[in-house]
Amino acid sequence: MKKELLAPAGDIEAGYAALYYGADAVYLGLKQFSARATASNFTEQELGEFTEYAHYLGRKVFVTINTILQENELDDLIKNLDICRRTKIDAVILQDLGVARIVKKYYPKIEMHASTQMAVHNKQGAEALKNIGFSRVVLARELTLNEIKEIAKIPNLELEAFIHGALCYSYSGICQFSSFVHGRSANRGKCLYPCRAEFMKNGKYEHCFSMKDMALEEDILKMPIYSLKIEGRKKNALYVAAVTDYYRNILDGNGTIKEKAQDIKQIFSRPWCKFHFRGKDKDITDKKFVGHRGLFIGKINEVKGQQITLNTSFKIARHDGIQIDIDGNEKPFGFSLQKLKVKGKSVWKAEAGELVEVMLPKKVDNLKKGASVYLASSSDVKGKYNYKKPKPREFRPRFDIEVMVDIKPNLIQASVGDICIAVEGNFMSAKDELTMNDAVKKAFAKTGDTELNLKKIDIINKDKCFVPLSILNNLRRKLYEQITPNIEKVCYDNPPIRSLPTTKKWIIKVDNIQKIEKIDFEKIEEVILLINPEIKIQDILRLPKNKLRLALPAVCRKVSDFESLINKLLDMGYKKWEIANYWGLDVLPINKIDLSFDNLIYMFNNQAVQMAKDLGASRVTMAVEDTLSNLKNLANESPLPLVLVVYQDVPLFTSAVCVRDNNCNDCSRKPEWIDFEMDGHKYSALSKDCQLMMFDKKAFCIAVEAQNIRADFYRADFVYKDYNATDVKNILDNLMHFSDIENCQKGNIARRNELF
Repeated sequence: MKKELLAPAGDIEAGYAALYYGADAVYLGLKQFSARATASNFTEQELGEFTEYAHYLGRKVFVTINTILQENELDDLIKNLDICRRTKIDAVILQDLGVARIVKKYYPKIEMHASTQMAVHNKQGAEALKNIGFSRVVLARELTLNEIKEIAKIPNLELEAFIHGALCYSYSGICQFSSFVHGRSANRGKCLYPCRAEFMKNGKYEHCFSMKDMALEEDILKMPIYSLKIEGRKKNALYVAAVTDYYRNILDGNGTIKEKAQDIKQIFSRPWCKFHFRGKDKDITDKKFVGHRGLFIGKINEVKGQQITLNTSFKIARHDGIQIDIDGNEKPFGFSLQKLKVKGKSVWKAEAGELVEVMLPKKVDNLKKGASVYLASSSDVKGKYNYKKPKPREFRPRFDIEVMVDIKPNLIQASVGDICIAVEGNFMSAKDELTMNDAVKKAFAKTGDTELNLKKIDIINKDKCFVPLSILNNLRRKLYEQITPNIEKVCYDNPPIRSLPTTKKWIIKVDNIQKIEKIDFEKIEEVILLINPEIKIQDILRLPKNKLRLALPAVCRKVSDFESLINKLLDMGYKKWEIANYWGLDVLPINKIDLSFDNLIYMFNNQAVQMAKDLGASRVTMAVEDTLSNLKNLANESPLPLVLVVYQDVPLFTSAVCVRDNNCNDCSRKPEWIDFEMDGHKYSALSKDCQLMMFDKKAFCIAVEAQNIRADFYRADFVYKDYNATDVKNILDNLMHFSDIENCQKGNIARRNELF
């Protein structure tokens, strides 16, 4: 299988570097709706020029519109999609179902790629997105090679997977940590990476969740997928050039060239790992340090005041950047190398294997013998990855036009469609009609700095008149000034709005029926039960079937564990179900059940809700990280009944990375709660079956605000954490009177919209 090497571009220079060093395709963002909102990203002019150049080289361009959009942003979405159509990009990478609906309906010539933000981690999820209309699915980074092979069996679906770059601790798309901690949502492209911070665990401070970088290297040759993706839209052109060059050489059969790997580590690199590609691995976090480390070149032999000695394993030179690990400091000590000696003599550079004396810019406390030393930047490497690029405006999007020129003895007129320009004159007979016609063609072929391309010209000159070149040029200029590209204006439809609810109905969600033993079911519209493969059927039978909805989890790495249980419950007549991820669309008989979407299938706009309706949902759940104003807007515009979560222990992230101190062979995989603290704020995490879910110690509660949001159903969740039946009853009584519980948090409900 021919593989596509897909490189990132945070700006146009990085894009040119990617193309020069062998990228088959480049992915990039516009100024809005990019999951890397803080990257420079592309203007329309830059995108147009870059796409034309890429297509000239036979390469592809993908635009990321991979954030979730609020109701008032849909008009801006159309503007961005119009840019994509005008510039003739090859595909959009998206997360929001509302974006998918609009692209599918109004921009059918643009391919849809499912972002890794859609959290596709099994074959069933990929199948579901293929059925929706996605031509490509970007897989979750957490997958093993065997899992990738299983998904790759799906016919007529392109798969894309990350092979190099930064890793998130959480499954992408279901992380709400930054949103709840800082009011900056990862799903909106504004993550502030609180997972990289230092946490206290068991009385000790560590970077418990700070991931190493992924570097699959030659393992990419084992991957049975089409597109191999490099992460890095926030990196510069030098980094993009080096990483693209490295993997281009691997794909071309040159193997892992050590020198090129060393170049990457000097430009930017955390320690490298394979994540779970070869199987479960616990050595994938960097607990002591954060950020760029560099290329390891040795350990300190001796510290003397402001001088250290080491045997360098790599050449170093003056003005190179050096970093040294210091225990207790979360970032290495870095400095520009100004003085070094070899055998007591000052030198400009030292070769690999030499014993060097390095002068520090200042005396550093806690610097000890044996500390690791890194080459963090190299002047040699900075000048190594030059690249060619076209001249400004050399490549621009061109729009085809057909011109009609009609010449009469007293008048010449030129037209494109309904636009017509005429010039009067006294035009004598031409000596040579063919020569005259050639002159007309050449004059109108000069499109200059316009975005026009003369596709066809028809000339009518029955009297065989001669027109001076100056008049032809003037006529052409006037005509072309009046022409703007004829782009169809999209006015997306707003789905029919449902009638607003008049009564307040309550839903309760649990993972254990013992939690609701003291609940008065007459006051409850519905109970949602989160099921698992170990659940006992007899426990389910204790609940009234007409009030019970069965819920599937967001993450399921082994769907076969659920299939027999699901089929048995369906056969028993259970028709009400809830899904929290797209894999549920594939395992459930959608046309035969009453289906609800949970809040991790994000509903921020009416187009997403309508898409959910198109997919078979009878109702949807509003996102817990949304803002108050958007929740109110959506409640007034939604084409489906809405569920508002009033109380929940919000899973801040869900991860396939283990934080237990034991090794895997000695692990029971049974539930274990672990406490964490960051900047005085307390969290608790549930570790179970090789999965970690993080929660705030304070529950999310918006009961006071909820009474002013006209939802169809109000929901209280008692899932994951241990609640007794009395606690559940008392909390629910408070909530149903729209009274907050004590010591709660409100997430983005209490924040200004612009922070989100």
